[in-house]
Amino acid sequence: MKQITKGNEAIVKGAILAGCRAFYGYPITPASEIAEAAALYMPQAGGVFLQAESEVAAVNMLYGAAATGVRAMSASSGPGISLMQEGISYIAGAELPCVVADIMRGGPGLGNIAPEQGDYHQVVKGGGHGCYRTLVLAPNSVQEMADLTIEAFDLADRYRNPVFVLADGYIGQMMEPVEFPEPIAPPKRPDWAVFGTGESRRNLVTSIFLEPDKLEAHVMKLEAKYKRAEREAVQFEDWRTDDAEIVLVGYGIVSRVLKQVVEQGRAQGLALGLLRPISLYPFPVEHLRRLSRRGRKFLVVELSTGQLVEDVRLAVEGRCPVEFYGRAGGNVPSAEEVLRQVESHVEVLTYV
Repeated sequence: MKQITKGNEAIVKGAILAGCRAFYGYPITPASEIAEAAALYMPQAGGVFLQAESEVAAVNMLYGAAATGVRAMSASSGPGISLMQEGISYIAGAELPCVVADIMRGGPGLGNIAPEQGDYHQVVKGGGHGCYRTLVLAPNSVQEMADLTIEAFDLADRYRNPVFVLADGYIGQMMEPVEFPEPIAPPKRPDWAVFGTGESRRNLVTSIFLEPDKLEAHVMKLEAKYKRAEREAVQFEDWRTDDAEIVLVGYGIVSRVLKQVVEQGRAQGLALGLLRPISLYPFPVEHLRRLSRRGRKFLVVELSTGQLVEDVRLAVEGRCPVEFYGRAGGNVPSAEEVLRQVESHVEVLTYV
């Protein structure tokens, strides 16, 4: 049976169904309903909700819970995620699985509470110090807010790494029908966890390696894990690109607009397709390269001044033109607006 659910609430319900039993956070618009729903539902599931005194406190509580082997999560928006970055680096360095949801708002600074996609660099490229990566999943519907949160916990355990669910404010605030799966029992404690017993006394969870060779070996171990994820965990939606001359690229709410653009453009005789990255890291590099070898042209659309576009340009390696169109401040382009951009770029994309 489907439930009409807000995107932010779907994240919490998905987390609980995935066996998450601990949430630590601090409310911030447009992510506040996540903390509200966690406060309501987590105790009902036998779990723990704690509103921390700040995002800095929340992420360090998350570190502690993850170290015990409990499935745990936090959530925030851009300014709060900024405060969490040191802790995220520590969590990645200690190889602790957990999930963090970022519901993006306008920035920089306080910005506003309208939807943007300006946290792409912050989340996808790391944000904190040192050589680490976070896996990042980008839902474009309320159904995917639930589904990808569930998957995020599985990925976090598989790679012993923090995983982000990165959504713009539109997806967080919108309401749609959601079909939730059957719940799973919380996984048993992993062998590496520490949980105050003699059995786990030998375990050590740390990210400090004072001897250079030991730290280098640890960093190379992390890098090998990320390379494995790049082979195994790439996700994307490829829609009507087989005969497309121009491939539109976007994620989150933008990808839904771009589907309308493809339909409207094809009705006018334009051969358009859509490539939607679902995993922003690992990024669908190889698929983009395959598309670029067929002579495709690309138009990247974002709710920012251009961040995703850099990864698209790196992927296609200069084989074909990559144009960009962005809106900021919480403005989301209409399908008609983007289609006008496509039409204006047709000649440019043909001859650049």
